[in-house]
Amino acid sequence: MPTMSVVIPAKDDAEMLERCLAALQRQTRPADEIIVVDNGSKDATADVARRYGATVLTEDRPGITAAASRGYDAAAGDVIVRCDADSFPPRTWLAHIELALDEHPDVVAVTGSATFYDLSPFAGWLAHLLYLNPYFVTVGAAVANTPVFGSNFAMRRATWTSVSASVPRDEPDLHDDFDLSYRIPPEDRIMFDHGMLVGISGRPFKDAAAFGLRIRRAGVTLRQHLPAELPHRRWIRRVRGRA
Repeated sequence: MPTMSVVIPAKDDAEMLERCLAALQRQTRPADEIIVVDNGSKDATADVARRYGATVLTEDRPGITAAASRGYDAAAGDVIVRCDADSFPPRTWLAHIELALDEHPDVVAVTGSATFYDLSPFAGWLAHLLYLNPYFVTVGAAVANTPVFGSNFAMRRATWTSVSASVPRDEPDLHDDFDLSYRIPPEDRIMFDHGMLVGISGRPFKDAAAFGLRIRRAGVTLRQHLPAELPHRRWIRRVRGRA
């Protein structure tokens, strides 16, 4: 049975992190380790993590890419599972991931979507339509692969090891999951699993500045990879690599 490490980058997320860690404690397939990377919190984020038995690491460099990478580097599991502090995974989340990777040995990573637990049904539907769906479609077209979604994905440790050295740790505005999706070769298979769902907060849509930050990060990430990684070049690599 493969071992599983859950990595959660967090900054000033004590309340939401408590909900996330409580959900991880109720998993039908428990995590072998949980790593919370504190990225300069001024609240009780680290205290909450320790209270739930998580390993707490500190990353002083600002930005979710540096924090997530710190956790991935430290993870001991055969499978590295990623969620955010505001993620609320169902009880079978880790068991589902384990089964998906076991049934598809050619898959290097698996990802799923989300529902919004603190938005109204209509607002949640709209956020899914205008935010989550476009992410998977547009980023998927750009990287010639299924993109990983930071709130809900897992990768084999060998996958991270193969790209870790290339990930910039000093760019705080990098969109970490978008960037990682670029760094995983298009000939490697990332699987989207419709049954792999987590709840997430709708906080990006409650604050124009927070939503604008996400748009800015997308631009920063694109500048990291273009024009060297133009979509048509990646699609050619994918077709040739999977032929």
